[in-house]
Amino acid sequence: MVAGVGAYTWWGLCPGFFPLLLPAGSLEVLAHRIVWSAGCLCVVLAVARRFGDLRRLTGRTWLLLLVASALISVNWGIYIWAATNGHVVDAALGYFVTPLVTVALGVLVFRERVGRWQLVALGLAVVAVVVLTTEVGEPPYVAVGLATSFGLYGLVKKVVVADPRVSVAVETLLALPLAGGYLVTLQMMGQGHFVGYGAGHAVLLLLAGPVTAVPLLLFAAGAQRLPMVTMGLLFYLNPALQMVWGVLVAHEPMPLGRWIGFGLIWVALAVLTVGSLRRKTPTTTTTGLPGEPA
Repeated sequence: MVAGVGAYTWWGLCPGFFPLLLPAGSLEVLAHRIVWSAGCLCVVLAVARRFGDLRRLTGRTWLLLLVASALISVNWGIYIWAATNGHVVDAALGYFVTPLVTVALGVLVFRERVGRWQLVALGLAVVAVVVLTTEVGEPPYVAVGLATSFGLYGLVKKVVVADPRVSVAVETLLALPLAGGYLVTLQMMGQGHFVGYGAGHAVLLLLAGPVTAVPLLLFAAGAQRLPMVTMGLLFYLNPALQMVWGVLVAHEPMPLGRWIGFGLIWVALAVLTVGSLRRKTPTTTTTGLPGEPA
């Protein structure tokens, strides 16, 4: 329980970390996150003696992990941009919506049967998106991007057969050449922010690695020992804390229409959770276990 709560609390407080990396841009921060996460996770694989697992991965698994790598990179990139550009509340909305998107993907891709409670929840989510679009004047792109990219990421991971530590390490390693090349190019062009901004700023960029890797390890420890229903419910700590940060710390606007949209999403999640408990089936058995969102 401590590991599970720790993972989701850590992710929920991430909006306080990424603005510290300014003036580095979102793409540069994403590249640093990939590079230093890959280093941290390689250390984890070495300590766990899991490097041998890489040789046993099939070609299909490598291809699936390549797709997963692209999806989680997009998710991380959107989140970093949101956290550094005053859209933390939109990011929180994206992670509140993620379980509902996962249900929809399960129905569309895996032809899973959808019950009455799930239909009501999905209907409420659609109404909420319409309300939020009307309030803002445009679709909630950040929320939709985060929910869709992570929902698709969970879809891919659902069919990957590999130790979670190995799969996440492979995802970062597959993105490493592109991320590393981008950072080297930025520095050569004099547009990078790793060198020349003081040792403190360089350390903060290095910390993007453990900031990513530590909650992943806590999550893995919690998921192995807690019931799936408990992990699914703990998941909501993450967007709840992000929303609190966005409203109370970042002072992002929350007009009445946005509160109504969020309220509809919360009702939809309550309906989804109650329906799952009534069927005595963990929400994550059908929808996929919420994973590494931030």
